[in-house]
Amino acid sequence: MTHRLDDPALPVLGIVAYSGTGKTTLLKQVIPLLRQQHIRIGLIKHTHHNMDVDKPGKDSYELRKAGASQTLVASQQRWALMTETPELPELDLHYLASRFDANSLDLILVEGFKQEPIPKIALYRDGLNHTVDELLDPHVIAIASDIPLATSLPQLDINQPEQVAAFISTWLYR
Repeated sequence: MTHRLDDPALPVLGIVAYSGTGKTTLLKQVIPLLRQQHIRIGLIKHTHHNMDVDKPGKDSYELRKAGASQTLVASQQRWALMTETPELPELDLHYLASRFDANSLDLILVEGFKQEPIPKIALYRDGLNHTVDELLDPHVIAIASDIPLATSLPQLDINQPEQVAAFISTWLYR
């Protein structure tokens, strides 16, 4: 999927890797670089852990635990919508992406969701007991690695976030 400016749907780009590769570390460096180019970023982060953004003892937590299916917490600085989804068999990335305000974003970056059929940059570090081939599928558009790899895909230096940001910007606006 290449982003077309006449396409109202937000482009989605996955950042996929095995645990310990540095997905979050790289994104923490790449996002500000994209923001400097006036690219407005949304982010979906997949976690395998049972996470809770709310805290026990807070009113919103107690009201949600009392049975509210959706809880929206709002302040002047930000708001967050929490939705209980125990009946869902699995996460639906496209549904999650549709929750974003397309008018306030240019791109949704996705950390994780390795198996999704979306454009992806695969991150690879030598010495993590995985092969790069385990990450590759027809949707991988580039590889960011700490070693040269035998591939026809564009190769980026995982330790050069400027290079990764430049690739994303070029991909977004081609």
